[in-house]
Amino acid sequence: MTESASVPPETSSHLQAWAASFSEVLGQISGSPLPCALLSEAPVELPPAGEADLWITGVCSGSLRGEMSLRIPPASILRLAQIFMSEPPTPGADVTAEHREATIELLRQVAGFVATTIKAGCGEVHFQLEPAPGAPSWSAASTQWVRAGEEPANAPLVEIHLSAALVAALRSEKTEQKKEDVRTDAKTPDLNAPPADVARTPATSSAVHGGTVNLDLLMDVELAVTLRFGSRRLLLSEILDLNPGIVIDLDRKVEEPVDVLLDGRLVARGEVVVINGNYGLRVTEVTPPAG
Repeated sequence: MTESASVPPETSSHLQAWAASFSEVLGQISGSPLPCALLSEAPVELPPAGEADLWITGVCSGSLRGEMSLRIPPASILRLAQIFMSEPPTPGADVTAEHREATIELLRQVAGFVATTIKAGCGEVHFQLEPAPGAPSWSAASTQWVRAGEEPANAPLVEIHLSAALVAALRSEKTEQKKEDVRTDAKTPDLNAPPADVARTPATSSAVHGGTVNLDLLMDVELAVTLRFGSRRLLLSEILDLNPGIVIDLDRKVEEPVDVLLDGRLVARGEVVVINGNYGLRVTEVTPPAG
């Protein structure tokens, strides 16, 4: 299927590995090949999101970092679970908790295959998949669909959302691979070249520029910011005695500025304000990076 112009090629390449792994796992379980297709446009048979959908959040760690979210409609939950549990297809049956657990375990096995598949190109990657109460709080930077089977009317569908952080990591990985390819080509020996101790070329400014970081690749990455009003060390016995209504004193006065933490690192300080009924922060000091 022709890719949509809005779908970054590096995300399609990554999700192609998911489609191939779906096919591999389902084929091994069912004992017969089950082709899976990656779709860049929502299939017409995909039902709208509903309360009965199964949502799974995946956290990527290792050489790729970011989040992904998977949505599986009820009919697809049932069919995938039946394949995983080697049950005969029974369209229209009630989706049970056992079916949902089986689908989650199936997707975890698929994620394991994906990690093995992309290891050669991306390095060590780990996927941690857990059920979620609903759609993710973050906005998807890329969305595609995997269809398992050749008959659209009965084929299970899995909707996959990638976070902006994961898309940026895939872009960065793709850029590094291109640089590595260029460096590999540059190392190809020239049989007509003079010996290395004779031909010496001074370093150029372009080589130095090639080592800089392209920050544009990271500008759309969403980062979690935490405000720290203070802290307090408690004994385990004190924590066990906590009850609603208990007040815990912090080590900071009301008039002192609060800390702004980015991924656990102090980046700024400021004072709390109220804007249209919502808390806000007026930055009064930006903390220089640690040397």
